[in-house]
Amino acid sequence: MIAGGIFVILFSAILNPKANLAGTHGPMIPLIPIIALAGGHPLALGILIGVFGLILSITKGGSKLMSLTGVGVRGGLLIYLGAVGLISQISKFESWAAAENVSTVSFVVIGVTLIIYAVLARLKKRWLAIPLCSAIAGGIAYVMGVNFEFTTAPGLPHMNPFWWWGENTGWQLGWPDFGHYIAVIPFAILAVAMWSPDFLGHRVFQELNYPKKAKDVLMDVDDTMAVSSIRQVVGAFLGGGNIASSWGTYMIPAAIAKRPIPGGAILTALLCVLAAVFGYPMDLAMWEPVLRIALIVGVFLPLLEAGMQMVKKRK
Repeated sequence: MIAGGIFVILFSAILNPKANLAGTHGPMIPLIPIIALAGGHPLALGILIGVFGLILSITKGGSKLMSLTGVGVRGGLLIYLGAVGLISQISKFESWAAAENVSTVSFVVIGVTLIIYAVLARLKKRWLAIPLCSAIAGGIAYVMGVNFEFTTAPGLPHMNPFWWWGENTGWQLGWPDFGHYIAVIPFAILAVAMWSPDFLGHRVFQELNYPKKAKDVLMDVDDTMAVSSIRQVVGAFLGGGNIASSWGTYMIPAAIAKRPIPGGAILTALLCVLAAVFGYPMDLAMWEPVLRIALIVGVFLPLLEAGMQMVKKRK
């Protein structure tokens, strides 16, 4: 509701069409248990990430990085992000399949997915990869006996910060004190430091796929950082444990389809709100075969492919 209903429509679709959507910072998700063990507080972390991110945006840190980064570094970065992400998603998918005693499913689904993606790339229809491959992956998994059921009932989340940050309600953590802010400083700095390669990868992917004359539709790195920072603070205040970043699973397919940010942003926001209200679509989107394959074909394979293409064309 916060990501789609408030920020995507208000900022990326209306106020600043060059700011990419504010999504989730995937690489930071595994660190959340460590942050909790270190005495971190989700609200303190969210506020500090927002503050540091706004400082970086105001000082034009992101755009300075863009101007300093050579073509070889950009290509290598795309290959690195694509390869690491691909290996991570396949490993998580295989671990889940092994835990569910359906190890064959991951092998079959990934094999079929690679064949379909290769055919779509050959036909220059890669924009079809996410819906088609995800649907086929879910269908294969279900036919092979993987259990799936809808559990998230329709409704709206709590949007009252006093409920989320009460002593006996929500997170049951209370409001953060000074010690909580001190504990999360290293993690907040790490989160914002990891933004730069993330943002750079998304911008470079646009440059590779968009027509050479399409300068005015390329995402502005600093503006995207500002939107992500504001969304981080508001989201944390309203109870979210999410760490915000540039929305790669939006930007990369949009670049493949050669579409500017605003139109797709409105459609994405409406679908986000509908999914939040109806509940059940989120169960399907978070089902392992669908989730992993969507990330593989929608983000990491295209990044890897683009990086290899970029390095191949340059000395």
